Amino acid sequence: MFDSLSGKLQNAFKNLRGLGKISESNAADALREVRMALLEADVNFKVARDFIERVKTKALGAEVIASVQPGQQIVKIIADELTALLGSTNAAIDLSGNPACVLMVGLHGAGKTTSSGKLAKLLLKQGRTPLLVAADVYRPAAMDQLETLGKQLGIPVFLKRGETDVLKIAREALDVAKANNRNTLIFDTAGRLQIDEPLVQELVRLRDLVKPQEILLVLDAATGQEAVNVATHFDSALSITGAILTKLDGDARGGAALSMKAVTGKPIKFMGTGEKLDEFEPFHPERMASRILGMGDVVSLVERAAEAVSEDEMKRMEEKMRKGEFTLDDFLDQLRQMKKLGPLENVMKMLPGGAEAIKGQDLSKQEREFKHMEAMICGMTIKERRNPALLNAKRRIRVAKGSGVTVTELNTMMNKFGQMQQMMKKMGKFQKMMGKMGGGLPGMLGRR
Repeated sequence: MFDSLSGKLQNAFKNLRGLGKISESNAADALREVRMALLEADVNFKVARDFIERVKTKALGAEVIASVQPGQQIVKIIADELTALLGSTNAAIDLSGNPACVLMVGLHGAGKTTSSGKLAKLLLKQGRTPLLVAADVYRPAAMDQLETLGKQLGIPVFLKRGETDVLKIAREALDVAKANNRNTLIFDTAGRLQIDEPLVQELVRLRDLVKPQEILLVLDAATGQEAVNVATHFDSALSITGAILTKLDGDARGGAALSMKAVTGKPIKFMGTGEKLDEFEPFHPERMASRILGMGDVVSLVERAAEAVSEDEMKRMEEKMRKGEFTLDDFLDQLRQMKKLGPLENVMKMLPGGAEAIKGQDLSKQEREFKHMEAMICGMTIKERRNPALLNAKRRIRVAKGSGVTVTELNTMMNKFGQMQQMMKKMGKFQKMMGKMGGGLPGMLGRR
């Protein structure tokens, strides 16, 4: 995600951070690199030019020139301006209607149907009762795809095969939603390979009938600058309320994300970060700016971890840590929880400096190692997991053969487990010691 842009900006920042004194000349040289990075990322020319002008004006202000670390100050200015360019703050979805209606619009192939399913899943987790409506009467495959997604997610889908009147489908869907207490309707509408008048007029009639709270334009991020032109056309015809950027995982440039708000005035509300149904999240400008600038996104990582690990599981692990206990079953749980966070490369990029640290590394090898570890532990008996001392040479040969690895690999994994077990025991002793000293570390920090 934005790998190319992120790399070029970080190279520019190396020169900026080294500036001990700011002048119009050296600031212009450094900002020229930033401007080129934006243009190469397919950012709208006018947006890039205005962005650099705003940064330049602030960078040459008296406060920066008199600063102890002027180079660092300019980097902060760029970070602030980038956040503002992306939309400043997260634009929440409006679900005030009863039922609330969301129109998903966009060109054919942008990912409307998949995004409809992903949005429905996200809203379901938030306590909503969504109903997916198949409103694409021209492409039977779209109805089939939506029906399949609905079954996977356990979310009802309203569809009428053979019906060509979109407005009739919409009226009946509204009646079904009210009768079944579904408080959110998501309309998966028809797309075209290009914008044409019949498509626009059909969407206008549908909009006027259902009076949606949200008209979300689904844009393929990989189309770059063209995505912004599409957004401008749809906005002038329908007055969209926001956008969903899809396929961000496959776009190293990111020009659409950086130009969208500035050109249309409408915010990006969600982004698709992968093919899986849970790889979909609200768009937070400040977090995205932080990712682009190589500063990571710890907040999103913590949120993802909170979703992956239940509160009961956290309490169980805390109790085990307090007692200094750590079994192979616990080790297996840890490996599985890491998998829930997503690909290791994506997780690393969310840590400050993580993208730079993994540059040139093949993390797929590490992920394969995790899978092998999981297979090895699953190949053990319950008694062996609880008491690894039982794993003599004969048993280790059996486990290695059964999990498709060598005995050497099994021994390496057991050594890593032993190190983690020792660490857990030390942490358990530390917690007990802190408890004796006055109720633990939080209690001590709370007193003044």
